[in-house]
Amino acid sequence: MAAPVSLADWGSFHVGGREVTIADQPAREVLFTPGGVPAKVDPNGTYLIGALYAHYMIPDPPRGRAPLLMWHGGGLSGVCWETTPDGREGWQHYFLRQGWPVYVSDAVERGRSGWSLIPEVTGGTALTLPIDNPFERFRIGAGAGSYRRSEVLPGNQFPADDASYRNFMRQIVPRFTTTDELTLDAYDALLQRVGPAVVMAHSQGGFFAWNAAQRRPDAVRALVLVEPASIGDPAQIVNLRDIPVLMIYGDYIKEDARWPDIRARGVAFAESLRATGGYVDIIDLPEHGITGNSHMIMMDRNSDQVAALVQQWLAKRGLWA
Repeated sequence: MAAPVSLADWGSFHVGGREVTIADQPAREVLFTPGGVPAKVDPNGTYLIGALYAHYMIPDPPRGRAPLLMWHGGGLSGVCWETTPDGREGWQHYFLRQGWPVYVSDAVERGRSGWSLIPEVTGGTALTLPIDNPFERFRIGAGAGSYRRSEVLPGNQFPADDASYRNFMRQIVPRFTTTDELTLDAYDALLQRVGPAVVMAHSQGGFFAWNAAQRRPDAVRALVLVEPASIGDPAQIVNLRDIPVLMIYGDYIKEDARWPDIRARGVAFAESLRATGGYVDIIDLPEHGITGNSHMIMMDRNSDQVAALVQQWLAKRGLWA
């Protein structure tokens, strides 16, 4: 049993968003509950869209010299940082126990954040992953097209037993390709509220972390990017020069169809940042003797071992007392 954690404060909030007006849509009659009385609903009017949800835990006493913001990847929500699919404490717990004020958020139109009329407001359609998709795409296994028939990659650290994998798939949420600007605005509002902060981002969240830091370099103390799936704006790269960056990549990348190119683009962006005088550390976990990591590093069975590397890096940057 892990030792109790003393909290000075904990809670949640929504932040950001903008008003939009919808017109010329037909009214309709809706039965909200079985056996109820139908109601006429007019969808025309002003909506508040693009808000972001965050919950926070502030340890007593804090040792992190800045809040630690955890930003999730595509098709996911902030729950990916909380508890692993096989029931272990996640990185939210790990870094809270180290004394970091931890903020876990759900991006726009994910999890507990607000939603808008789709496609009337943002356009596009929802992309939701079938149960077999992440098994191969997140470098957990490969084979016959079904996770039940596929083989787990040798030595893979993701908890890939049937019960744990299904627990993981239960947290998959729809994602959109048309809400990036709304999401960046919401992360900007989050940084304005709680920054300066350390931003820890996974996968698609790396795109938002790079770009949010370029927008508000004064509000970001460091970037920790866990397999970032994209890069920032090369035209604004000088804005990152004073922000230390850690990039972490797992295992099985060379054998994957997409990840060699994704990693190469990330490394090239990092090299460009170094050329401006910026500071970037790139950790390929197998080169440090840590093997078997999937794309979901914070959920893998050796997740605490990787978190310890991150903690050491943050301490060396003078961000932890």
